[in-house]
Order: sequence, then structure tokens, then C-alpha cells
Amino acid sequence: MFRRVKNRFVRYILIGIYAVVLLTCAVQLNFLGLFGYSPTQKDIMLPTLNVASEVYTADSVLIGRYFDEDRDPVSFDSISPNVINALIATEDIRFYKHNGIDFLGLASGIISTIKGDQRGASTITQQLAKNLFKTRYSHSQGYLSKIPGVRILITKYKEWMTAYKLESKYSKKDIITMYLNTVSFSNNAYGIKSASQRYFNKQPSSLNTNESALLVGMLKGTTIYNPTRNPKNALQRRNTVLGQMQKAGYISEEEVAQLAQDSLKLDLSFSDNVDANDSYLRSAVYRWLDKWSQDNEIDINKAGLKIYTTIDSKMQAIAEKVVASKMKELQRRLKNAWGDSEPWRDKDGNVIPEFLENHARKLPVYNSLMKRFNNNEDSVFQVLNRKKEMEVFTWDGMEKVDFSTMDSLKHYVMMLNTGMMAMDPYNGEIKVWVGGINHQHYKFDHVNQSKRQAGSTFKPFVYLAALESGMTPCDKFTDKPVRIEFEGKDGPEVWEPKNADWSLSYSEMSLRYAMARSLNTITAQVTEAVGANKVVETAYKCGIDSKLQSVPSVGLGPNDVSVYEMVKAYSTFMNAGKTTDPILVSKIVDQDGRVIASFKTEHKQVISPENAWLMTYMLRGTLEEPRGTSQALWEWDLFKENNEIGGKTGTSSDYVDAWYMGVTKDLVAGVWVGCDEQSIHFKNSATGEGSKTALPIYAMFMEEVYKHPEFGVTFGKFPEPTVEITKTYKCPSPRIVIEAPADSTDSDIDQSESSELIESGGLNSTEETTTEQQ
Repeated sequence: MFRRVKNRFVRYILIGIYAVVLLTCAVQLNFLGLFGYSPTQKDIMLPTLNVASEVYTADSVLIGRYFDEDRDPVSFDSISPNVINALIATEDIRFYKHNGIDFLGLASGIISTIKGDQRGASTITQQLAKNLFKTRYSHSQGYLSKIPGVRILITKYKEWMTAYKLESKYSKKDIITMYLNTVSFSNNAYGIKSASQRYFNKQPSSLNTNESALLVGMLKGTTIYNPTRNPKNALQRRNTVLGQMQKAGYISEEEVAQLAQDSLKLDLSFSDNVDANDSYLRSAVYRWLDKWSQDNEIDINKAGLKIYTTIDSKMQAIAEKVVASKMKELQRRLKNAWGDSEPWRDKDGNVIPEFLENHARKLPVYNSLMKRFNNNEDSVFQVLNRKKEMEVFTWDGMEKVDFSTMDSLKHYVMMLNTGMMAMDPYNGEIKVWVGGINHQHYKFDHVNQSKRQAGSTFKPFVYLAALESGMTPCDKFTDKPVRIEFEGKDGPEVWEPKNADWSLSYSEMSLRYAMARSLNTITAQVTEAVGANKVVETAYKCGIDSKLQSVPSVGLGPNDVSVYEMVKAYSTFMNAGKTTDPILVSKIVDQDGRVIASFKTEHKQVISPENAWLMTYMLRGTLEEPRGTSQALWEWDLFKENNEIGGKTGTSSDYVDAWYMGVTKDLVAGVWVGCDEQSIHFKNSATGEGSKTALPIYAMFMEEVYKHPEFGVTFGKFPEPTVEITKTYKCPSPRIVIEAPADSTDSDIDQSESSELIESGGLNSTEETTTEQQ
């Protein structure tokens, strides 16, 4: 065909054009996989940005972001003209004169390179093509990329084609906006908005000339010109950009001279504030949305969503403040209880040998040192016991100390932790989520990841099982010695539960009174009467999901459960016997402002409304009955306007786990307190039981919440029953005579004294603890 063209020059031109067309088609089609991926016309029409998703409270307070690349796109009008001018002056002075490929700039760049002056010739549009479609990533390469020198030529050609497509589709404003929204500014800041907030704590529309020059200057090398890592280099580069802006006519020579004298004037507070807020909550929302994101094939790290939680920011702030205040006090109490003695003890109270050493052996530094000293452990521990200056977390903030690695390990394993959750029992909206004391140092979430022995907070399920089997709150059992024979793992076993204070009254008492007093002997008898399997079944129906062992002691809470499960289960009592699935996210909005998902609770009637209402009446008994275990709540300002509260304390064996579950007409809340390392705990009931640790956190929280009726949590009585109550429930409290234990001390209460105090309701019982044997 080309032989018909007699003019050799024209023939060569046609051959060249034909070769370019063939090459373009081959590259576009990725012929035989030789050239790799090229953006299609559809890709150009709908470019994909990895945009950070934002998490908000119910009252629209931003509490964090999810991102692989921290990016928040803005419009052209939201970008300071100083940024645009600095970018064009530095990166592409002929930006408004070319169609994506600047051949004059390319020629100039080649000549400069030959002369030894390395200068890039890529236009802003080409750089956008590279950033937007990852043209230089391995997944975009074909087989020819393995030939030395060929890869860069093909990649460049694909970027030219993509740049031309972008220019034919979008305006110059659109292109420069997309570029500034995609480019990286280091420190995981992608896009001009993230960068302006990260480095100057301001919106991109407010950036001045110097700030704009600094950010644009970083684009030449985000590491070498990073203002936080290399401030001197960043300052020099900023002044170079100012010089380029002066050459382009954007600023005068006098302005350059004046601006060059300024320091960097960074403001790094924005990112620190965002990263410090509610890390447990952000992580919990991420886990809560895991199934939704998989089912809908949406990566929330890249989708630019706005995720609205059910959390009330002001109520959350109150909870966090209360936790910080009380946990600081409890930490001091734990430290004083042990003094200089070693707190890690087994069930017999003996110091656990090699406790810290075994923890140290799990550290990465231990393995590193073992290699360094040829498995000589003595040398390793010499290093680990060597003191040096370091910072450790305390309730007074980060503190500089002269600690060894072993000292630091001891400090952190002795820290008490907590989990707290509060929820509307009717619509399932979670209002408060406190996953622990410090997410930076303790990642494990103590609301729904941690599971611990429930102690006596599990007893309501025993009494509910009794009601469901036909009993009434006024049915009576005798507080007497209990001996239960059962088939254990290794053959016949005998269980003889004791009350927390080791006393017995030998008196008959109603179920309500027995639950209010949290007596282990009667709980064991009720469990035996209805069957341990029935108790487990009842707990499951109410919302407990963890595996429960059906043993005679099940009612005393030997099984591990989470705060999340317990709040859900207690909400069933308040919601007339209907389960309420907790809701942490209310809705999700996409980048176009459309609601793409909304979440509502699901209800299921699992127990009769009558028995559910009777359970709320029995929970009130822990405050209303003499010596009820929640009577410490009367110390707080919680009972205006005839307010009613129900609740249950719980303490596991050896004061390892302390709980409080509280219910009001508007809110159900649960609090757990304990050490992550279960061999470290309080010594006795005076310091470690639930009424002394978890209950005060709940009480202080509710006291503050009641000061803000706008939260929707107000004083008042429990709801009236929605059905006729056919069972007898108003039963008198008995006169109790307590048999003192054989090894009584001066602090024990004699019989006459106890009778008077019980009738007056002025005596608080010793908190119950689990003393079961499995």
C-alpha cells in the first residue's frame, strides 16, 4: 500500500502515522497482554478516588475517619488561588496552553537533561493520569515491561493517551481540582484538604502564599521536603517555589523577599485531635459494619461515606470523664492494696513464679536479644532489667520515668481496665461506648471483644427462669446450707455454695428479697428447682450469645460474657419481654448525599410481658429491699421526682471481675472493671466488689446525665405493665436473724443488731462473690 506513494518523505510520514495508530490500538486493547492495563473511556468518565469515610455521632460531631489514603475531595472554589498559582508556576507553566501533552515542554526537558539539568516534563494532566489510574504500578504492566527500558516508554505513552482523554473530557478547572485532590502530601495526607488540615489546621480555601508554596514544594519529594521531618529542606524548597511564582508573574520580587523571611509556621494540632478521639468507638463501628461492607462489596476505607452512629457525643463525653475520674481513684486503691508486694497470685493466694519473666518472653525484643546473645537468657534479662528514660501511660498523662523494660511491663499489667455501654432499651440505639482506658496502649475492646465472668449480675436469669416456670416474686425459699451432688467431668462431685459474708439466717424469704440480697444459697436452690439447663436457655432467649456451661453454679455467673451481651439481655426486661438488637450505626450516606443504608433494631418476643415487668420490679428490689446490694446508689442525687432505678451488682471469685448493671425507664447501662491479667485483682470485698468499683461509675454517670434532660433520659417511675399482672408480687420483707460464722470478728453483726437494721433498711450487705466449684 505504501509503495503507491512515490514521495519517499510522505511515505515515511504515513508509515509513522500507521505505526502510531497500530501501537495505540495495541496498547489500548492490551494486545496479547504485552502492554498492560490502560484506562478505558468509562474509567475516564468515572475516575475512582480512594476517599476517606467519615464517622459522626448522632448529633453530627466528627469522631474519626477510615482510610487507606486520608483523602477528602474539595471543589475548585474551595481551594485558595495561591495554591493554584504555586502549582502552575512550579509544575506546568503552560498548563492552560496545551491539551495534556506539552511538546514544547518535553523538548525543553530533553535539552535540559542533555545539559545535566534533570527537569521533569510531565504536565499536570499527565501527573493526574499517573496518580488517578496507577499507571506505574505492577498490576498495570504487561509482558513487555520486563524488557529493560521498554517499560518506561510504554508507561509514558499510556500516560500521554490518558492525559489526552482527560483533557477532552474535563475542563482545566476540573483537571487541576482532581489533581490536587489525588496527590500525596506524605504523613498519610492525600489531597489538598487533608494536607492543609494536617500541616496548618485550616481549610484549603484559607491557605496563604507561603503555606501554598510549602505544600506545592513538597510535591517534588514528599520525604526530602517534608516540613515535619526535614524542615530546613522544606523551607528552602518553599522559597524556590516563591521564586517560580515571581517568574510567572503571580507575586512581585518585593513580596518574595518579604515572604522568604517567614518561618514554616506549622500547626499540627488537627491530626492529633482527630486521632485521639474515641478510638475504641471508631474500631467498634468498623467491626459493626464488617458484614454490611462485605455483603455490599463496599470498602469503607475508600468509598467516601458519611457514617452516622447512634452515639450521643455529650453523653459519651460524660461517660469518658466519669471513667477517667473513677478509674484513676480505683487504680490508686489497687496499688495501695498491694504496696510493694507482688500482686500476681494463684487461687490459693500464692505468688505466681516467673510471672513477669513469662510475659517478657512474649515480647519481640526478647527474641531479638536471644539471637544477639546466642540464647543466653541471663544476658537477655540483664538488658531487660537495665533502667533507662522512657514515657509510660498514667492517669495523669504520659509520664517520664526511669524504668527498665521489666518495670514497664509490671506497670502496664497492673493497670485496671473497664468497659461501659449504655443503650435505649426500646429502639436499640447505643448512646455510650467506652471500650477501655486508653486505645493506644490497650487495643482490646472491653465492651464486646472482652468476655469475663459475670458474677451475680447473671442471677436475674435464674429468677426469670423461676417466673417463667410458674413461680411468683413472693414464693419463698429458706436461707440455709445447700449441698448439691452432681456428675462432674471426673465423676460425682458435691457443691456447697456459701453466701458472700459466710452467714446464714435460716429464714424464709421471697424471691424478690433473695435476689435483692443476692444470696448464693437461695440462688442455688432456685437453680436446682428449675434446672440449670432452663437457666441457660432463659439467658440465651434474653440475648446472651456466649457459650454457657450448664452447671449447678451457673446462676452465680461462672461463665464468660461481654458487657454488650449483658446490656442487650437486661434490655429485654425493660422492653416488655422483647429482645432489642443493639444498633451502633443509624445510617450511611454516600458522596452524593444519598442515604444508601439505614439500620433499625429487630424485636422478638421471648418472654411474657408479665414476667418481664415482674423482673423490672425485682431489679428495683436491690434498692428498695433492706440490705439490697444496690443501696449504695442512694448516696448519689438520683432519686428526684420519685425516680426509680433497678440494678444488679456482680463480683467474680477473688474480686477479679466487678460489674454493675443498671436499668431506668429510659436507659440500660453496664459497667465492668478489672485487670486484663486475671491473676491481678483486689484483695477483699472492702475494695474490690462491684458495689465499690463498677457501681460508683454507673452512679456518677447517671447523676450527670440526669442534669441534661435534653438527652431524653429523665427522672420518673418505671413504665406501668402493659398486661394484667396475675401473680402475687407485693410481699413483705422478712425479719432476718443472721447466724454468725464460726470465725467471726468484731466487725460481724450480732443477731439483735441485724434485726433492727434490716427492718429500718439501713444496713448495706457485703457484696456477693462467686464461690462456686465446677
